[in-house]
Amino acid sequence: MKSGTTAHDTFLQAAIEYANLGYSIFPCSRGDKKPLTEHGCLDATTDEDQIVEWWEKTKFANIGISTNGLLVVDIDGSDNEWLSDPKIMESLSTGAMSQTPSGGRHFIFRQPVNAQFKNTTGKLAPKVDTRADGGYIIAPPSQIGSNAYEWLPSYELNEPLESLTEAPGWIVDNLKEASETRIDLGGKGNPIKHGTQHDTLFRFGCLMRNYGSSYDEINAALQVMNRERCEKPGTVRAIEKIAENAAKYEPDQAGEGYVRGTGEQFVEKKKSLPDPGPFPEELLNVPGFIGDVMKYNLDGAFKPQPVLALAAAITLIGTLTGRKISDRFGTRTNVYCLGVCKSGGGKERARQVNKGILFQSGAGELIGPEGLASHAGLVSAVEKQNCLLLQLDEIGRMIKTMGNAGGSPHLYNIATILMKLFTSSNSLYIGDAYADPDKSKTIDQPHACLYGTTVPQSLYEGLTAENLTDGFLSRMMIFESTDHDPRPTEVAIYDVPSSIKAFARTWFQFNPGGNLSNEHPGPYIVEYDSEAEDIFQQLDEIAYNERKTDNEMISSMWTRTVEKARKLALIYACSKNTQGPRVNMSAAEWACEVSQHLTRKIIFTASDWVAENLFDAMGKKVLRAIKATGKKGITKSGLIGKTRGFRVRERDDIIATLKEGGDIWEKIEDTVTKSATRYFAV
Repeated sequence: MKSGTTAHDTFLQAAIEYANLGYSIFPCSRGDKKPLTEHGCLDATTDEDQIVEWWEKTKFANIGISTNGLLVVDIDGSDNEWLSDPKIMESLSTGAMSQTPSGGRHFIFRQPVNAQFKNTTGKLAPKVDTRADGGYIIAPPSQIGSNAYEWLPSYELNEPLESLTEAPGWIVDNLKEASETRIDLGGKGNPIKHGTQHDTLFRFGCLMRNYGSSYDEINAALQVMNRERCEKPGTVRAIEKIAENAAKYEPDQAGEGYVRGTGEQFVEKKKSLPDPGPFPEELLNVPGFIGDVMKYNLDGAFKPQPVLALAAAITLIGTLTGRKISDRFGTRTNVYCLGVCKSGGGKERARQVNKGILFQSGAGELIGPEGLASHAGLVSAVEKQNCLLLQLDEIGRMIKTMGNAGGSPHLYNIATILMKLFTSSNSLYIGDAYADPDKSKTIDQPHACLYGTTVPQSLYEGLTAENLTDGFLSRMMIFESTDHDPRPTEVAIYDVPSSIKAFARTWFQFNPGGNLSNEHPGPYIVEYDSEAEDIFQQLDEIAYNERKTDNEMISSMWTRTVEKARKLALIYACSKNTQGPRVNMSAAEWACEVSQHLTRKIIFTASDWVAENLFDAMGKKVLRAIKATGKKGITKSGLIGKTRGFRVRERDDIIATLKEGGDIWEKIEDTVTKSATRYFAV
């Protein structure tokens, strides 16, 4: 680094130099790969003023380069066979080349004329991916943790995009062949290589569904393929999940385009916004501390709520490990969880359990305020106690109020502060500037966990297009009860078990950063097994494909799905082990399934509640009323009773619009005395 320059100057200057060469740039989180812009790599630009504005705001942001028009061969790991193959290395060493923090390589080329390659995972070889149109890479001098990306000597990216070396012909041919290859349906076929099995099995399942196969038929076939053809077979549950996803589509919707490998026809024909159903029961089984806390919660609950017990236990261990645990991507265990249950359903029990465990284990200082009067109060609370658990009842009302910027500006800004705290957990939170410098807040690695409870209608009425697309709701994990009014049970009243208190105390007293940990934490880095990395990579591909939509709400809700899954995996690992936790395949599978289910659920729910205008809001209310009656349907008089505030003309126009849109259908029922109209949801 030149004398008189800072790390910030170095990052900004590098970003400007890339842009001047014609490469589109955007900022990513410090020490991480997470985009900081609203639309990720889609916001990438060569505009120098915009780049300066980004880096003045984000200071030490990593540099993301959009790979539109590029073809980047991404080889993962220093022990990858491709890196030790002289012929492959000779062929790939004709363009720009960087070394990644994990010891892998990025080989950067220009796409051939008229080529429109997309991102691939494991198509060329295990742990050999490509980034192209719609993707991005992190460029030097960016860092992941304490390790930096570096250009290899004489292979710097220092020439314009149009002058960059074109990708080797054999790479281009292999990618074309991979995208055109049909699945082998005869006999055992060729072995399915590790790293490609999820995609291959899913395509096979879609092909079976295309010909009308049921879930049971698809699952049976995929389980056999998994055992007999996969180099490293997945778990029975993982294959069941692939079969479930393939069976979600109607026969003939699976699309020959997707089966062949292009994916475009399949994506366009997919059923829109399917209901993922209630929270899967098998995901409630978490080993170690979380499972113990859930048992203690449910044993003492007059109205047991297992889903809410899980959500609360997740935030509890997320708080206990705050500022102490990280992965190499800079992921921390700060989570925002909402427990949704109707009034009188027993949602207060989980908050009481969390407070009792923290207090009785000597970690009472982590208990944060149970109400937020303003955004300034929230910042002050986190400044005073850098790691804390916020437990807020009726948070749905607050979210609804926060949607009114003019009526409650002090509450409206709470959402902004929560978003900033969420993304600052591995860096610095820098507050607003004031005339009095003593009022300006700077917090090193703030760690706020949130567990809020609310009734469904209060929360969903407060959902707006803005808080779904501005990143606020995408940071939340919303756990809705599967039974809003469970039968009362006989309560087993007993003190917090000593094993739970001992476990909580162990994490609370864990001090990986030494004496300076309170001022500047040095968290313990949790490693990932290679199988776990593969599972996260699969979720990353799913999220990427789901974001390829013109629906901004859907796209934004998938933005943080992988990040939340990594947080959950760290929490799972810490729940299981206080001595050297590690993210294994079980942790990754559980975390990815939870995160993916919650994302699909909030998207489906939002489609029923979030409206673009008043007429749309009225239409959604009518549709919800019809849906609520299920197969019985609702009579016209019954619908009038549910929508008494509507004018007759308004109601008739809405019904006509819903019928034309294919959302509802009607049936005329003749009786002895008169005819009655009944409406049904499609």
